[in-house]
Amino acid sequence: MRFTGGIFLNAEFTAPWCVTAKVEPEDCGLSTPQPHHVIAYHYVTAGHLLLKAGRQVPVRVETGEIVVLPRNDEHIIGSDMQPRPVGARHLVQRDSRGGLATIVHGGGGERTQILCGFLSNDRPHNAFIAMLPSIMRLKVADGASGSWIESSFRFAAKELSEGQVSSPVILAKVAELLFIEAVRRYFAALPPTATAWTAGMHDPTVGRALALLHGQIDRRWTTTDLARETAMSRSAFAERFTRVVGEPPMRYLARQRFEQAMARLRESAEPIARIAHDVGYDSEVAFNRAFKREYGVPPATWRRQNTARNVSS
Repeated sequence: MRFTGGIFLNAEFTAPWCVTAKVEPEDCGLSTPQPHHVIAYHYVTAGHLLLKAGRQVPVRVETGEIVVLPRNDEHIIGSDMQPRPVGARHLVQRDSRGGLATIVHGGGGERTQILCGFLSNDRPHNAFIAMLPSIMRLKVADGASGSWIESSFRFAAKELSEGQVSSPVILAKVAELLFIEAVRRYFAALPPTATAWTAGMHDPTVGRALALLHGQIDRRWTTTDLARETAMSRSAFAERFTRVVGEPPMRYLARQRFEQAMARLRESAEPIARIAHDVGYDSEVAFNRAFKREYGVPPATWRRQNTARNVSS
């Protein structure tokens, strides 16, 4: 992937505050062609915030951390999730001189400051992006290159606070490196069985199928559907997918659904029926039966056991 990017917003919030946000094409600036795909990010330079995308559990982001949204999902950020969110777009104050837009908003309490930016590329369908989680958080100072990346961000943030406009270009390139680092750490933390699909990204047909499966995991897929989407016969597609990825497409899909469901069972108190529906099961009964067949216990029991284990740890 070839990225372009930039910083478009310097926001200062005071508690309590809560806003909805999403990077729109016009945020990317007139100098950048309208991108086919946008990766959004927020870098917290002071304070902390909670970020929630879709039905996921809110993620806490502290000073010195960057949070990346690989698919630019609409999201909520705030000091907490209780206040009714307002649209961030209505709070933006444009700079008539062409500098960074700003937001100053909140109830006057604890201060949080963030820099908002984007990375974009011209590929509308990217299997790699489709398979990343919707939220990736990275502590800037961690890792071998962390100290100079953090100092670059802090230097640029200081320039911005003093009205300088030279730093957005620097920040955009540093953000690209941070995205690569966030992806690297994400894959490094996965068990070996969870990364078998990486081989599929080298194959255009299988990569397209993987992007479809990960992007629409709740769809009632069949091997025939995927073969049709990739312009292959059912038998040829099934053989190719199995050879490249290491397991048949429907088995692969079932495993991905279980992994997503387990993450939500472990990290949230959402009803099992909702989780079952969101990962593609017609009913809670069908999900319970499939889950027990795979893991030996129903999802409610698995949740209790793993919650107790996490608390003990």
